[in-house]
Amino acid sequence: MQATTDILVLGLGNILLADDGVGVHVIRRLEAEAGAPVGLRMVDGGTLGFRLMSEITQSHQVIVVDAAQLGEPPGTVRLLDRQTLAEHVSGGERMSAHEAGLVDLLTLARLEGWSPLRLALLGIQPQRVEWGEALSAPVAQSVPEACRAVILTARAWQAAS
Repeated sequence: MQATTDILVLGLGNILLADDGVGVHVIRRLEAEAGAPVGLRMVDGGTLGFRLMSEITQSHQVIVVDAAQLGEPPGTVRLLDRQTLAEHVSGGERMSAHEAGLVDLLTLARLEGWSPLRLALLGIQPQRVEWGEALSAPVAQSVPEACRAVILTARAWQAAS
């Protein structure tokens, strides 16, 4: 088993569809900041795909960052732990444009024997998902908060290991 302090931070989204790409923007900002904790492995997952299988299965702690329909004002950031995420998925509602692919990927990884120690989704409420490379103002303003949430979650997980 890999060291439990190694945490995969997987940013999802299409940066050509405005707020849909917020997960990738968070990853890029975290990579640019010197304050990101040691032991974080940042991956730009883009629009997701089974090509991420090895990234997922090599990780025992995973934070997925993605635009998500939270039913909140644009730019709202919410961390969904494994239990909350499981309840949401079993309810059949979709929060993320990439959720179907993410659920399929996680299911396939589990069939391959992957059992993460920790798993969470950091969702950010989009304002608009349409052609354009720029984030909407409220979503752009939420990127620093999302980065802080990733770092705080990672530190808490590392302290618990």
